[in-house]
Amino acid sequence: MVFKRLLGSLGVGGPTVDTVLEGGPVRPGGPLSGQVHLKGGSSDFEIEQITLELVARVEAEHEDGEHEGVIAFDRFTVGGGFRLAEGEHRSVPFSVHIPWETPVTELYGQPLGVVMGVRTELEVKGAKDKGDLDQLTVGPLPAQEAVLEAFGQLGFGFKSADLELGHIGGTGQTLPFYQEIELAPAPQYAHAVNEIEVTFLAHPGGMEVVLEADKRGGLFSGGHDALNRFTVSHDGVEHHDWNAEVDAWVRQLVDSHASHGHHGAPYGQGYAHHDGYGHEGHGHEGHHRSGPSTGAVVAGVAAGVAVGVVGGIVAAEVVDEIGDAFEDEEEDD
Repeated sequence: MVFKRLLGSLGVGGPTVDTVLEGGPVRPGGPLSGQVHLKGGSSDFEIEQITLELVARVEAEHEDGEHEGVIAFDRFTVGGGFRLAEGEHRSVPFSVHIPWETPVTELYGQPLGVVMGVRTELEVKGAKDKGDLDQLTVGPLPAQEAVLEAFGQLGFGFKSADLELGHIGGTGQTLPFYQEIELAPAPQYAHAVNEIEVTFLAHPGGMEVVLEADKRGGLFSGGHDALNRFTVSHDGVEHHDWNAEVDAWVRQLVDSHASHGHHGAPYGQGYAHHDGYGHEGHGHEGHHRSGPSTGAVVAGVAAGVAVGVVGGIVAAEVVDEIGDAFEDEEEDD
């Protein structure tokens, strides 16, 4: 989807910018390609720089409650240094690689409710305008898809997905936010947990999978959270028994913190680190989610989200277009 806007900072008669992304979803760490189409205005203009900015709608928790905002998490200069003649049409091709930690926005072709976009900024003799905003669709890496498919096969159900401003301690996270995919427990675990949150932190060599369980309290103890981290490789995904692996992760997560259950164990105690596929490495202390965070989002209550079933996991279908999602942010510009 493409949104055209006159360069308001240059007034009537300025050039227009229209960015078109190549069809199909991109993958974390993969190439994002397309064309920036320019149309000259009523006179010649010196195009100093064309910049693409990756933006995402994130949630942050403040003293007065939760707030949403738009954050830029990567920038690329894709052109510039030329004169755009009056009325001239020119296209600037580009191909850039998005960060490995870029959140997943769809699964099996169905949106998860995460809103991201590519914003085009045109700089003309020191004047800048964010002249175009396009929806960014990101599909899962093979390992991410395999993990989520295994959760679905085990009976877990999708509740919601969002982006949280903050950092998960003890991980190699590089972006200023992380994605949480919230799952309703499978029947065999419903007695032990209220929900499980999945976070993927991919990198060229593999991927960290952070699982957080909202554990139910007992008759004489309150509920608490448990947090474990596992690492997997990008190689050999198709030959691995993911159902057995993910089930073992969940069992360990449910069993963890057992000795602290009566006191509500903090995040940093007793989490396990697995290297490769299920090979236990060294445990670490201090593993926790820092910065703003939010509680669980009950399925179906988010505005503009309808729920459908696909690939063994319930997926959220976003009804609102990205233009509506970024409306508040654009009005502030």
